[in-house]
Amino acid sequence: MENDTAGRWLDVNSAAEELGVSTDAVRKRISRGTLRSDRKDGAVRVWLDDGGTEAGREAQVDGGALVEVLREQAEFLREQLAEEREARRRADTIIAQLTQANAALAARVPELEAPQEQTGPSETVEEEPESAEFQSDAAGRQEDVRRSWWRRVFGG
Repeated sequence: MENDTAGRWLDVNSAAEELGVSTDAVRKRISRGTLRSDRKDGAVRVWLDDGGTEAGREAQVDGGALVEVLREQAEFLREQLAEEREARRRADTIIAQLTQANAALAARVPELEAPQEQTGPSETVEEEPESAEFQSDAAGRQEDVRRSWWRRVFGG
């Protein structure tokens, strides 16, 4: 092994203990190339820098900050998702209420369109016969009055 004065060679278990991580984490760092390692006589040795600038320690510190940022972003996205779900629920409720109101109004259309006959003692006054031309014009206007406003507007 190399004789570097700024650090020391440790086995995987000792390196994991020194770094405060699991042995699996050390092995992953070795495979990613973030920890310098060497194999001698079947044993894997890891180089740890005594100055504290070793890549594994830096990655651990930076990784912690990165994990915190990612957690904050995940929480923010969860809150947004909850707000969007609530907005969707409110929209669905409004749509359901409008659908019910529309069905109720549609059921009343025939009732509102039916000719309303007014009977009573005040209507017993007899009118004189008018010319045929005036009668047909009056009947047409009366028909327009009896038609519902939406049929007059939309031509129904």
